[in-house]
Amino acid sequence: MNLAPLSPDDTTVVLVDYAVGFANLLRSHDLREHIANVVGLAKTATLYGSGLVVTNGEASKPSGPLYPELLEVIGDRPVIERTTAFNSFLDPAFAEAVRATGSRRLVIGGIATDGCVLQTALGALREGYEAYVVVDATASLSREAHDAAVQRMTMSGVVPVTWWSLAAEFQLEPRFADAPYRTQLMAEFQPAMTMAGRTFFAGVHQGRLAPTTA
Repeated sequence: MNLAPLSPDDTTVVLVDYAVGFANLLRSHDLREHIANVVGLAKTATLYGSGLVVTNGEASKPSGPLYPELLEVIGDRPVIERTTAFNSFLDPAFAEAVRATGSRRLVIGGIATDGCVLQTALGALREGYEAYVVVDATASLSREAHDAAVQRMTMSGVVPVTWWSLAAEFQLEPRFADAPYRTQLMAEFQPAMTMAGRTFFAGVHQGRLAPTTA
């Protein structure tokens, strides 16, 4: 296993089939939290400038287009519409888009965990990539289906991560030491953590708490 932190320089975030038609079928996660985590993952990729490949089935199919919240984040980036099912690497345009990033580390999120995400992650391993699955930005029709798929991926060599842990690792890059990106993400998606920080610094300012030292 590669123990080096994930870096925007060698990592591509892959977003698979976040289609509106699937959203109401998901039961493994709260839908609002799921969409927030998907948006957090996409913003992590765009803020830190990692590779980003987005794919979906044909928008004319019943599953429909991508989540509007996700489309707002990715802007005019291309969405690769696949005619193939499950393993995205069987689609030549998708496989070429991933190769074109030059990344060997793929961080994959999508729906459903036990369908397209599972098969795309296993396909990534077969193609020689390091594969990571974003467990809190990935969902399925039941918790059992989600957990079983994550377990299978993990046993096959896929590494589970969360979108927030990915942001933390990207922030470790020296050029991002003073960047406001993680603070921005925290304010939008982790309000409890933001309030805890404000409480601490208020205590320091009032002399009730001692500042920490490195």
